[in-house]
Amino acid sequence: MLCATCEVRHLQDWLGVASPWLGGVSEFCFKMKMPNKKTAGKRAPAKRKLAEVFGVGEVLADTSRKEWKLGLPIGQGGFGRLYLADVNSSKSVGSDAPYVAKVEPSQNGPLFTELKFYMRAAKPDEIQKWTKSHKLKYLGVPRYWGSGLHERNGNSYRFMIMDRFGRDLQKMYEENAKQFSHKTVLQLGLRILDILEYVHEHEYVHGDIKAANLLLSYKNPNQVYLVDYGLAYRYCPEGVHKVYKEDPKRCHDGTIEYTSIDAHKGVAPSRRGDLEILGYCMVHWLSGHLPWEDNLKDPNFVRDSKIRCRDNISILMDKCFPGKNKPDEITKYMEKVKLLSYEEKPVYQHFREILLQGLKAIGQKDDGVLDFGLAENGDFQRNPMQKKKRKAAAAASESTEVEIEDTGSPKKKRAATSNAVATRTQKMTSPKPKKSTAARKRVQK
Repeated sequence: MLCATCEVRHLQDWLGVASPWLGGVSEFCFKMKMPNKKTAGKRAPAKRKLAEVFGVGEVLADTSRKEWKLGLPIGQGGFGRLYLADVNSSKSVGSDAPYVAKVEPSQNGPLFTELKFYMRAAKPDEIQKWTKSHKLKYLGVPRYWGSGLHERNGNSYRFMIMDRFGRDLQKMYEENAKQFSHKTVLQLGLRILDILEYVHEHEYVHGDIKAANLLLSYKNPNQVYLVDYGLAYRYCPEGVHKVYKEDPKRCHDGTIEYTSIDAHKGVAPSRRGDLEILGYCMVHWLSGHLPWEDNLKDPNFVRDSKIRCRDNISILMDKCFPGKNKPDEITKYMEKVKLLSYEEKPVYQHFREILLQGLKAIGQKDDGVLDFGLAENGDFQRNPMQKKKRKAAAAASESTEVEIEDTGSPKKKRAATSNAVATRTQKMTSPKPKKSTAARKRVQK
């Protein structure tokens, strides 16, 4: 546990930044330790202390001495809690609050790791500058508004203030009988490529792109944001790329159905891995199927299946799209990912052009509109087993009720789709009271 001054001092040592009001390290914190550099980015143990519940109206002061008032809690995960939040004032925090506060006990590592990414790469001015210089309508990276330590009942808590978001795509995917329209998948791919280019240019890779980590804007349903940087990896510190090295202790790191072949081999995440993961996501969203999805408890089987599909991408496409018609742009995308070396910088525009050509081929354009209505994608023949699963999912979606908290946010349920044991923090959502489906668990070594 550190005092607020030393908390910022420690983060600044990591980030290479300075604050004009900070003095030296206090005597109280001189011998205290934060999660060290070697362990802060690793997967959290299965058991961690959960933050106590804060009362509505509690005020948190961040490291710049700005005060934030908490509203109602909107969710919790294995380690922390989420609250509606707003700038401190005489008014109470309403249900339309524009921010959320993520709170964890200070001795927990995940939020500290996430903070390192946000403080380096997610400051509002920096995101705005990138968006303008790259002529984007928006960039789907959450903005960092502040963080700090808060003492309560003799315990220390770390908090971070973020934008508030809407629903996650996993819920919408499940409610849509596990399929998105062709146009929507390609537009999601384009927006995620924008995000990944920004993240990669700031020396990080995400490593866990999936529908559960993609949230819609709270106010604009046509904007999608990639969240959860608790396991983001700095692949190129100070411009020096990490070397390719297989580590058996880190084999199968990530979400098993989507994680990269490198991750299956215990290799540190890289840019090509993020693009590979996005490819699997697009195939899954479009077809409702991945060839290895029925054997997720056997990570070696999943790894070997992905290697076979990489070596012969037609195998992947035939299994997911068994009819004559197949999305040629997805094939081209995966072929291009296959050619990337471990340390190679992708030419992101080439990948965008492939997806834009796909839109043109189906008579569509990148108009920025995300349509999550029921998708039939009649040109693509689905795997017969997937048709049965889709009908069952649709029936369950109509008949199943979900428990709703007073805040209007459903409690997320978890499904054991792999040998993961650590659940992730519930996302910053305010969904409609419909069926809440399982978010994927990570594989833990």
